[in-house]
Amino acid sequence: MLRFVVRRLLLLVPILLGVSILVFAWVHALPGSPVQSLLGERATPELVKQYNQKYGLNRSIPVQYWAYVKTTASGEFGTSIASHRQVMSELRERFPATIELAVAAMIVALAVGIPLGVIAAKHYGGPLDHASLVVSLLGISTPIFFLALVLKYIFAVKLGWLPSVGRIDVTIVTKHPTNFYVLDALIQGQWSVLWDVLRHLVLPALALGSVPLAVIARITRAAVVDVQNEDYVRTARAKGLAPRIVDRRHILRNAMLPISTVIGLQTGLLLSGAILTETVFEYPGMGSWLRDAIFNRDYPVLQGGILFLAVVFVLVNLIVDISYAIFNPRIRYS
Repeated sequence: MLRFVVRRLLLLVPILLGVSILVFAWVHALPGSPVQSLLGERATPELVKQYNQKYGLNRSIPVQYWAYVKTTASGEFGTSIASHRQVMSELRERFPATIELAVAAMIVALAVGIPLGVIAAKHYGGPLDHASLVVSLLGISTPIFFLALVLKYIFAVKLGWLPSVGRIDVTIVTKHPTNFYVLDALIQGQWSVLWDVLRHLVLPALALGSVPLAVIARITRAAVVDVQNEDYVRTARAKGLAPRIVDRRHILRNAMLPISTVIGLQTGLLLSGAILTETVFEYPGMGSWLRDAIFNRDYPVLQGGILFLAVVFVLVNLIVDISYAIFNPRIRYS
């Protein structure tokens, strides 16, 4: 297992190198320039030349890429052209917000998707199975931004039950040492702050978790249907084991292999899907940060942010691969 983990971590190097080349090429292929976007109507040939020289945009593409690689290898991603702040500093502020939102969305997806898939499999071909199919198809086909607007209109505007924007009420003054608002509130024992933060998470998490919920429900249903027809399941039932034991030890545990795979993939996709959700709810995470960087042609932010998300995606898939051995000890990595 240790050799497998080390080998996968070493593979990060060529993967990240390839991602860095693709991101660099894509960012520099965008129409316009960060200087033109930054200066706007104030752009004059002299100012444009001065800013291009300041940020190294007047150098050749290979020289710019080599400077980008050296900066990244040192643990930094450069300075934002729009905000003039270190990209790593902004990343430390934004990433915890997106992680909290992604975790909350995945909790919603798992808490509803897995039970829904198991129930559908247990009632295969019946009304509950068909109802779960309808729910999952609606979840997959409904655009995230549309569902977010509907949830916002119903629960925030009409009913007034939940807040519609932000991570926390603007009137609350508190410290955020880790920038994980839920964790900070727990550490400091601020229960009213914790309640407010959780209320701000509900609607974005429901909107963002709709697609993984539907996917997990369908995969769970298919996996459970396949497993519950295996010989060892019939043998366990013939021995007189309680249905709950059979479901937990023999069916669900073996069905978790494909489910864990899709959970890992959906977790990575949640980070990219957060852009639309964060835009609708004005949630200050990485999604809205990268959105603004695209409009501002902020090369350092785009290059650093996307490369960082690529690292997270690869690490999530590594955790999924390791989890295979937990769910099925027969699996060995050569």
